[in-house]
Amino acid sequence: MNTEISPRKMRMKKGIYILPNLFTSASLFCGFYSIIASFKEHFVPASIAILFAVVFDGLDGRIARLTNTTSKFGAEYDSLADVIAFGIAPSLLAYCWATSIYGKWGWIVAFLFVLCGALRLARYNIQIGIIESSVFNGLPIPAAASVIATTVIFFNSDYVGVEGKFHNIFIMVFVIILSLLMVSSIKYYSFKDMKLLVRKPFMIFFGLVVLSIIIVAEPELMFFVLILGYALSGPIWWVVKFIKKTKEKKENIQ
Repeated sequence: MNTEISPRKMRMKKGIYILPNLFTSASLFCGFYSIIASFKEHFVPASIAILFAVVFDGLDGRIARLTNTTSKFGAEYDSLADVIAFGIAPSLLAYCWATSIYGKWGWIVAFLFVLCGALRLARYNIQIGIIESSVFNGLPIPAAASVIATTVIFFNSDYVGVEGKFHNIFIMVFVIILSLLMVSSIKYYSFKDMKLLVRKPFMIFFGLVVLSIIIVAEPELMFFVLILGYALSGPIWWVVKFIKKTKEKKENIQ
C-alpha cells in the first residue's frame, strides 16, 4: 500500500499563513461594516470603511511577498474578500445613497456593478503572467469602489453640502460607466514598477511632499480628485493612443 502523502496534502497540513490573511480579513471586515452602515444610512462612515478596505487589501499582498508567505489559499481568499469589500459594499452604498428611488432600475444598476466587479476579478486571476505587470486590463475593482466612496464623501462635505441621501440620475449613469470600465480592455497604470526605494530627483520628492500637505489640508476634495482622475486616466490614455495611431497611419499613407 502506498502511504506517501502528496505535496498538496502536505501543504494543507501545514495550515495557512497568519499575517497576510489577517490583513485580508481586515479588508473583508471593513467591507461588511460598510454594508451595515449603508443600511443604517451612515453613508460617510460606510465610505470611509471602503477606503480602509482598500488600504488593507493593498497591504496583504505586499506583506505576503515581503515575508515570502504567498499561497494559493491567500490568493483565493483575497479574491473572495474583494467581491464583498469592493463589489457588494460600494454597490449597496450607491443604491442606498442615490439609486434606490429609481425602483428596479436602481438595484439592477447596483447589481451590474457587482457583476462587472466579479468578472473583472476572475479575468485578472487568469491573466496573471499574461498581461504586463505595469498595467491593469480594465479599471481595478478597488479603484472603482474608491470612486464611489470618495464621491459620497465629497458630496457630503462642505464643498457640496448634501446631507443624507442624494437622488440624482447622474449617479446611476456614473455607476454604469464605472461598471463598464472594469470589464473593458482599457489599460490603467498599475504603479507596480515604481521604485520608491531608489534615488529620485529632488523635485519629485518636493512635489510629493507638497501633494501630501494639500491632501492633509483638503482630504475630501483631494481624494475625490485623485481617485476620479485615475478612473479617467484610462480612457484619456486610450484616446491619446488612438489619435497618435491615426496620425501615424495618415503619415504612412502620404
